[in-house]
Amino acid sequence: MRLVFAGTPAVAVPSLRALAEGPHEIAAVVTRSDAPLGRKRVLTPSPVAQAAEDLGIPTIKADRLDAEATARIMALEPELGVIVAYGGLVREPLLSAPAHGWINLHFSLLPRWRGAAPVQRALIAGDRETGASVFQLVAALDAGDVFAEERYEVPWNATAGDVLDALAEIGAPLLARVVDGIADGSAVAVPQQGEPTLAPKLTLDDGALDFSLDAETLRARIAGVTPEPGAHTTFDGARLKVLRAGASTADPIPPGRVVASGREILVGTASSPLRLETVQPAGKGAMPAGDWFRGLRVENPVLGS
Repeated sequence: MRLVFAGTPAVAVPSLRALAEGPHEIAAVVTRSDAPLGRKRVLTPSPVAQAAEDLGIPTIKADRLDAEATARIMALEPELGVIVAYGGLVREPLLSAPAHGWINLHFSLLPRWRGAAPVQRALIAGDRETGASVFQLVAALDAGDVFAEERYEVPWNATAGDVLDALAEIGAPLLARVVDGIADGSAVAVPQQGEPTLAPKLTLDDGALDFSLDAETLRARIAGVTPEPGAHTTFDGARLKVLRAGASTADPIPPGRVVASGREILVGTASSPLRLETVQPAGKGAMPAGDWFRGLRVENPVLGS
């Protein structure tokens, strides 16, 4: 079967490689344009573009599937479109152009967490189970019938980055099996069951920490916004990123107050304290919370100040 694959970030690469190893022809890879990265803002191909080059597959670089990109894809006469975290919408006439339409690998158990940030929103909400779903793309947001899903138990204290990496590996063979099933006619999609929840893209404000909340709510938020957009608070008027934090059974301390307890650096919440593990002060690199605390030379430091 003749495929077109659309994807951009690293989490889409395992799926591209799995399909490239299969019996189907990938006529082209669609990915977003090269982006400036690093302090020198060097234009860099997306991870999917780099993987496609390694595999010898032609690329179509487009930030949106406009009329030009649509014409280029339709000229290839694909039988199936496959999309994994491309970062743009597939609209008509492109949506219906392939004989089998388009399928999408989505990192949630649909209909829970439809949208751009399913893993991040799941972790923020405290979900202990998520997964990957392959569904038929339709005009409505992530609402198509589901061909297959794989469940995944979220490890304690895993970040969104950790879970996305795991689901990318789990989802790749799942997607490949669905493509094989569509090709031989055995694939069957069923309507989504249950009440949908939405997972809009995160903003910087989603990473702000409010220490008047309880410890578990804060721990879940830190996990959900790591690595992007990142959890953060303020200290002495400057931003402080919180890269890793865990639960503590220590006695309560005032919300936002930071204390050293043995080898642990604790910050107060509305319930038990959080254990700060790794932080990044403004203008500096990531460091153990203990190193940061010892360098403060401030009595009774309070975060959020």
